[in-house]
Formats: sequence, structure tokens, C-alpha cells
Amino acid sequence: MIRVLLAEDMHLVRGALVALLNLEQDIEVVAEVGSGDKILPMAAEYLPDVAIIDIDLPAKDGITAASELCQQLPDVRTLILTSLGRPGTVRRALDAKVNGFLLKDAPADKLANAVRSVATGRRVIDSELALSAWETEDCPLTPREVEILRLAANGRTVADIAAELFLSPGTVRNYLATVVTKLNARNRVDAIRIARESDWL
Repeated sequence: MIRVLLAEDMHLVRGALVALLNLEQDIEVVAEVGSGDKILPMAAEYLPDVAIIDIDLPAKDGITAASELCQQLPDVRTLILTSLGRPGTVRRALDAKVNGFLLKDAPADKLANAVRSVATGRRVIDSELALSAWETEDCPLTPREVEILRLAANGRTVADIAAELFLSPGTVRNYLATVVTKLNARNRVDAIRIARESDWL
């Protein structure tokens, strides 16, 4: 019997997934959670074979939670579910060493088979998602540039960012100008859009 932990914040979706998986003779959902911060404690308590994790969870996103599981409970395999197959997200998931990555609208039998494959140590990545990830360029921004652009995207002013990061306002403006140039953006707002669509923020 493959023991599964399911992390999904939408109650109806979670209930449907639990019901579908429990119909399989060799799969049992032993625990379910609705937020990312509960995944690790619940996994430590129930020790599932596979954790199925929605990518968009409150409190902690699915990829971060999967990465923590990989580090602290390496015997628990991770399968990420997403409704958006953005290439940047796929690359983040691969970098986090997740064992599987599927779209939420995959057929029920495909999910069950993915759980079986992941449980036996194989990696399962939706072929279209994998192809889009390989075709996508790496983020051209430095970690500092990403940090500053993320703060700007969250509505912080140049003065706010400068104070928070102990930089001068002129230095912050220079970073933002460099970001706009690197992303071939029209302006800061366009740079934020490009970075979000590429899942670099």
C-alpha cells in the first residue's frame, strides 16, 4: 500500500482528490493538509511514501515545502500539482529536486500512475512542462536584482527599498535601471510583468 499525504487548500478539490486516490487498491491517503506550513510536521508524524503538493498554498508555497521535505525527510517522495505550467515554475521545481510535476487537469489514472512511479523512485514530469522548461532561458538577474525588483513589485518605493537594504536611493535606481535593460523592458512596470510571467520573482 502506498501511503499518501495530500496538500491542497481548496476543500472541494482536496476532497475529490482524496476520493479518487482512495479508489485505487494500492493507494491510501493517510493525511491531508490545507496549508504549506503544515506539510513537514504532518509528514514527520505520518511518514507517507508520497506527498502530493499543490504549488499554490497559503503560509508556504508548495515548492518550498517540497524542498524542505527533500532535505529533512528524504524518504518521502514529492509530487507537485499545478494549474499553471509556467516554465519558470517547472525549473524551480526541478531545482528543488521534486520527484514529480503534473498539471491539475491530468486524468485521474495519470495521477495514480504518477504516484506509483514516484513511490518506486522514478521521476515523473509532464512531457509538455519539461519541454517548456528546457526551452526557457535562465533568469538573467542577479539575486540582489531579483530582491530589489521583488520589493518594487510589492509596492515599495525607491526610498523604502534603500532603507530596507541599507543602500543609497541612487544605488537602488541603478539596480532597477539595470534590471529594465537586462529584461529588454520598457520600464520598471514592464520589467515586473516580464519577471512574473517567467516566474523569476
